[in-house]
Amino acid sequence: MEASDETDVVIVGAGLAGLRCAARVASSGLGVTVLEAADAVGGRQRTDEVDGFRLDRGFQVLNPAYPAVHRWVDIEALDLRRFPVGVEVRRDGRADVAVLAHPLRHPGLLPATLRSGLAAPRDLAALTRWLAPAIARPRSVIAGPDRTLAEAWDRVGLRGPLRTEVLEPFLAGVLADDRGETSDAFARLLVRMFALGRPGLPAAGIGALPAQLADVARAAGARVRTGAEVVRVRSGGAATGRGRRIRVEFASGGVVEASAVVVAVGPEAVTRLADVPAPPTRGLQTWWFATAEAPTTSAMLAVDGRRAGPVVNAVVLSHTVPDSAPPGMHLVAATNLLPAAARSDPAAAPAETDVRRQLGEIWATDASRWTLLRRDDLHDALPAQLPPLSTRRPARLGDGRYVGGDHRDTASIQGALVSGDRVGRAVVRDLLGAHGDTGS
Repeated sequence: MEASDETDVVIVGAGLAGLRCAARVASSGLGVTVLEAADAVGGRQRTDEVDGFRLDRGFQVLNPAYPAVHRWVDIEALDLRRFPVGVEVRRDGRADVAVLAHPLRHPGLLPATLRSGLAAPRDLAALTRWLAPAIARPRSVIAGPDRTLAEAWDRVGLRGPLRTEVLEPFLAGVLADDRGETSDAFARLLVRMFALGRPGLPAAGIGALPAQLADVARAAGARVRTGAEVVRVRSGGAATGRGRRIRVEFASGGVVEASAVVVAVGPEAVTRLADVPAPPTRGLQTWWFATAEAPTTSAMLAVDGRRAGPVVNAVVLSHTVPDSAPPGMHLVAATNLLPAAARSDPAAAPAETDVRRQLGEIWATDASRWTLLRRDDLHDALPAQLPPLSTRRPARLGDGRYVGGDHRDTASIQGALVSGDRVGRAVVRDLLGAHGDTGS
């Protein structure tokens, strides 16, 4: 794309929101160009090959129960490899890990679940009181009063080991929050999706998801360009019947003008290109290890109910996704919370020795000889979802500029896809007068 190029719509960012937006706008007949600074599409959903292993950028899962995934993603084409619906829990005073499994998904594990000591009737009743409204009436959860997750669990009387040894460490890795500060409404809706679906990963890694979305956008007529870093979006282009065009300036010095520009970058970069407040974010750190001998035969996610180190969850990923590791090897992922202080002080991040020690304790193995393939420090892994929950922030910024992403909806693949589609419909409506969502 040269300095004099023009198009109807420019979308900055080829993450899930940007790619879904591109498909929506291009299908209306408008000219669309997607600009991505990285060398591949995907944003935070990306897979790299390292020494024959396929490593996602941080531990990722795709839940086919999300309505947006069901509507806009070809799950069968992704060859989704599904995780067991349950967790292994390292507890004090036990030689083996305890197992807590979904009774309907894994009925054969019900005896082990009952023996775990983690499913006391009082705790199960409290969990049911907390989750039942989200299962039966999810819209009422969104519309109702909100509070922090910790406050909500206290209100229903969920205080036993099911909370402290299972739910808290498990959700810490999902929400990047170990203090229960996340919106209760958001947490309930998220757990609802885990209860209804069976998350997994594409056989080729999470990067297969944005690759598919990019193919859909191209088939609709969009142009997707990588290696195109945008440094500025501003008014000042030529005036047309649709108003003054927007100038998009590249780090390389080039410029493109468009009638509408959608900023669909991550929360860490959005304020540089759009006049919106910086979304609060939470950090996660994932360690990827290679080993010739798997520490467990289970494909379940493991959590440490003892809270005896930085690891909030760990999994032998190659048990679920065999192609993630070369023949004869196994791929282990361990995820920690990444403190905000680690952004400026690397010493504040979890240490490798502590990670290896804790993994060895969780699985009763020697993790010191495993090969470290990579460490992913994702300071802006997730937008923070603080109460009260807001599921729809404005798409329009005025003057032909728009903004989308999971930080404008909910911190999830569902939120990114819904936001991208909503912004795309707003652009089409504004430029063509098409019927659809107002995007407000």
